[in-house]
Amino acid sequence: MANQIKILDNGPLVVTGDIQLSDSAGNDYTKKEKIFLCRCGQSSNKPFCDGAHKKAGFASSPRASN
Repeated sequence: MANQIKILDNGPLVVTGDIQLSDSAGNDYTKKEKIFLCRCGQSSNKPFCDGAHKKAGFASSPRASN
């Protein structure tokens, strides 16, 4: 599977593939094939998404320009 980062409309970043996520001190998080990263800043489980964007009314739907 190719590595991919997808931006969900009004939601998190979805990271798939063979990726190891580390914090700023170099400590690794548990490795998974798919992770959801918070974009709204409201998650109580940062850097992971916990769905708080829905209650917060987070709105962001960026599109790539070609």
